[in-house]
Amino acid sequence: MDMTAQIKENLISRIRDSKDMIFLKALQTILDSSEQALYELNLEQQPSISKSRNQIKDGKFHKNEDVISEMKEWLKKK
Repeated sequence: MDMTAQIKENLISRIRDSKDMIFLKALQTILDSSEQALYELNLEQQPSISKSRNQIKDGKFHKNEDVISEMKEWLKKK
């Protein structure tokens, strides 16, 4: 059994055995919120996100580590 299946089985068992209504409601809230969209974009944001995703696909981006390194070098010169 893979790790994901083991975790699921463990959770199912613990939920089935639980009599703690506060815990069960909290778990329900977590599961409900994870199914909802994290962000709702307005009409102005949607094209920007789409453009950015295309830039990433095309390799037109800089790694965070590279940008930080470049900024550190720039700051040394100041």
